[in-house]
Amino acid sequence: MADTAPDTAMGAALSLSRRAFLLSVSATAGGMALGIMPPAASGADGAGAEFSAWVVIGRDDTVIIRVPTPEIGNGAMTQVAMNVTEELACAWSRVRVEFGAIHRDYLEKGVYSAGFLPFFAGHGTDRQRMKRALQLGASARERLKVAAATRWKAAAADIDAQDGVLTHKPTGRRLRYGQVAAEAARVELAVEPTLKPESDWTFLGKASPAKLNTPDIVTGRLVFGIDVRQPGMVHAALRQPPVHGGKVKSVDADAVRGMPGVRAVVIIDPANTKGAPIRPKATFTLGDTTAQWGVAVIADHYWQAKMALDALPVDWDANPAAAAFATVEHIRAAVDARLDKAEGRVLRKAGDVAATSGARVVDGVYATPYCENAAMEPLNATALVTADGAEVWCPTQDQQQAYWVVIDETGLPPESVKLHQTFVGGGFGRRTQADDVRMAVAVAKAYPGVPVKTIWSREECFRQGRYRTPITSRFRAVLDDGTGLPAAVEAEACFTGSRPTFHLTMGFDDVPYFTSGIVPNVLIRSSAQPVHVLNGAWRGPCYNSHAFIVETFIDECAHAAGADPLDYRLRLVNTWDQSWSDCLRTAARHAGWGRQLPRGEGLGIAISGWPQAAVHAMGTIVCTVAHVAVSPAGEIRVKKIDVAFDCGRVANRDAVAAQLEGGTLFGLNAALQEELTLVDGAVVEANFDQYPMLRLADTPPIDIHFDALSGHSRMDIVGEAPVGPVSAAVGNAIFSAIGKRVRGTPFSRHDLRWI
Repeated sequence: MADTAPDTAMGAALSLSRRAFLLSVSATAGGMALGIMPPAASGADGAGAEFSAWVVIGRDDTVIIRVPTPEIGNGAMTQVAMNVTEELACAWSRVRVEFGAIHRDYLEKGVYSAGFLPFFAGHGTDRQRMKRALQLGASARERLKVAAATRWKAAAADIDAQDGVLTHKPTGRRLRYGQVAAEAARVELAVEPTLKPESDWTFLGKASPAKLNTPDIVTGRLVFGIDVRQPGMVHAALRQPPVHGGKVKSVDADAVRGMPGVRAVVIIDPANTKGAPIRPKATFTLGDTTAQWGVAVIADHYWQAKMALDALPVDWDANPAAAAFATVEHIRAAVDARLDKAEGRVLRKAGDVAATSGARVVDGVYATPYCENAAMEPLNATALVTADGAEVWCPTQDQQQAYWVVIDETGLPPESVKLHQTFVGGGFGRRTQADDVRMAVAVAKAYPGVPVKTIWSREECFRQGRYRTPITSRFRAVLDDGTGLPAAVEAEACFTGSRPTFHLTMGFDDVPYFTSGIVPNVLIRSSAQPVHVLNGAWRGPCYNSHAFIVETFIDECAHAAGADPLDYRLRLVNTWDQSWSDCLRTAARHAGWGRQLPRGEGLGIAISGWPQAAVHAMGTIVCTVAHVAVSPAGEIRVKKIDVAFDCGRVANRDAVAAQLEGGTLFGLNAALQEELTLVDGAVVEANFDQYPMLRLADTPPIDIHFDALSGHSRMDIVGEAPVGPVSAAVGNAIFSAIGKRVRGTPFSRHDLRWI
């Protein structure tokens, strides 16, 4: 056994104050304060060591990694755990994940808040998040090595950490992580360890583990919001005005008070909101969190509450603003009138569009409708409100947003509010705004001291959504007489909705066609048509529509120029980022672009980039090729989809493929059959019998191709990107198959018959 003292160069324990330690870490590790805390009871065997708010190692070698981001089926928690594991060198089989708490983040002044949107959605490979997680793993590993070195009176540099075991290389002595975890948690490092080079990674980019929560999903142990159980809990069924923005005029509560299990009838009046303290500047606010009017029945069981609510006489005051928009046709007429004025805000301008002339002009109006997010788990939250505090359990996509909405609705100070993130049964943007949480808290306020689980029925979810923003765009191009490429492009997109927050232009004015200089004359505008129907985030907000519209228009330009749609796009992006050309060629090659197909069948291609297309080596580029067959009766069958993409690199190949497949299917269903309609200003569709979803038998093979990856250092977001191009690829394939151009979704409402 070596008698040398612990290696201070590797970070022996020093007597630094906690504040000094945090400052030194911030200075040496790019501002990533680790927030090391004293040992705390935790771990699978009831005892362990807390290395930070993020990492706990139990005596049984279980490694608990706390993650602030929600798990919405995208594997975000697993990805963060992979990042920590890469540097911690623990055994993956011993890794567990828990949700980090926003309440703790507030009390401890941001232990989880570093990085991009820390409590929002997923994206575990965001550079800031990833670097922080890697540093956490490295810091915990080095503390374990120092603790073992101290016990053995050895040099920390002589200790190897691998698969949860510390080995003294000169003598072969071994200790498990759990055996020294309590001592290691007390270690303070003189200098935070340098992260190993990516070329030395053994886990990230090399392994593709399944989501850590999969076994609990299979066995039914996983707790989603709708599974929450609390002692003494009661249930509530909620209904809001059929016309968005309406009010409760009168309620005959006596008519249902005697029904089985009924405890209370609650009228939700937005005027009862007390108002919140000023939110921190870092709070990310998405969309409309304003309380709506509503009525709820509280009962012992949910079905009792729902039956009583269905029997409850309620008189609603309709929103007078809805009178002008009784149907979607009324909205479209208003949008068309606005586009006719051509007075929108200028987003991009180059050259002189008005002075450009040519023999070939392509123009058209393209549109996408309201769509519901249609997550499998209905909206729900459980809330316990007292005079002194509030506790909420909810499947939110943004824990920070939900936390401040609870504070706002109760008027309580932040330190008196606790919010528990549950697993999420699908979100697709719907659970970002926390209006579901607000309504649950409003109900619980009226029944204080008792946990109340409020569940939105499927019908309530459909008719009280925060829908996809409908977009109608008018495009006009003058093609160059020689090249056939656009010499001038003029466009205006009109956004329909209640919230300007969701009037986003990604995928519209930032695409390379209009930013690379290939098109010399460009004028792109945006305008908005306010309506009473509430809109919100819908997987790749607005981008999903812009990608369909722009790529359909470009396809029309290609055909007007007598050019192959693939070659035409390659010419348009040949001075831009090479990734666009690589994705186009890769997807086309795998799809067999250019081959002869039977009559009624065609290939269509489309490409887009999310979240920013106008910035080199940023975001994810996706090219989709669809093989479509249209029967003489006009029935569409998508036979195959090929997807090529570039997000730089991937950390978990299988997880990335799953996200690309899921996003493609999400966009495909919207393209083929999703549309909400209005009657008397109220949403008509109320369940899946009126709002069809693709069945397994209708789902085409989707091949994800990795050979267009550029190897760029980024590992960018992939969940939203594939939603964009698939609708245009299918629409362009329909044109190739039967010669009919579809400029609006869903395609099922178009007459596609051919003889």
